[in-house]
Amino acid sequence: MKLLIKLIRNLLGGIIVLLDLITRGAKKKRSPEQQKVVNEQVKDLTLYHFTACPFCTKTRRAMYKLNLPIEKRSASQGSPYRQELEVGGGRVKVPCLRIEKDGQVEWMYESNDIIRYLEQRFA
Repeated sequence: MKLLIKLIRNLLGGIIVLLDLITRGAKKKRSPEQQKVVNEQVKDLTLYHFTACPFCTKTRRAMYKLNLPIEKRSASQGSPYRQELEVGGGRVKVPCLRIEKDGQVEWMYESNDIIRYLEQRFA
């Protein structure tokens, strides 16, 4: 039964990812100078995610539309980033945005919170 549920979840997740790729739309346009500044600012951000997670897809879609080249780390089973997420953030829950600022690290969970943060900071 567990195997069937996992299979269905992965199949649906794959369909969601495919639909996202097909319907994504255009990236936010910035001047080369503005994009260079944004690219520097996102170096302090990292998104921990699962590929087939619908909430992660929603978050990655927002990152794409905002034209934010944020590093993505898969926290799937067996990944070294999974333990990094658990130790740093306190739990394995995705999506999670790691925000480093002035030597401090904040771990932001919940796709809506992450998207709101990115829109306020980069839109």
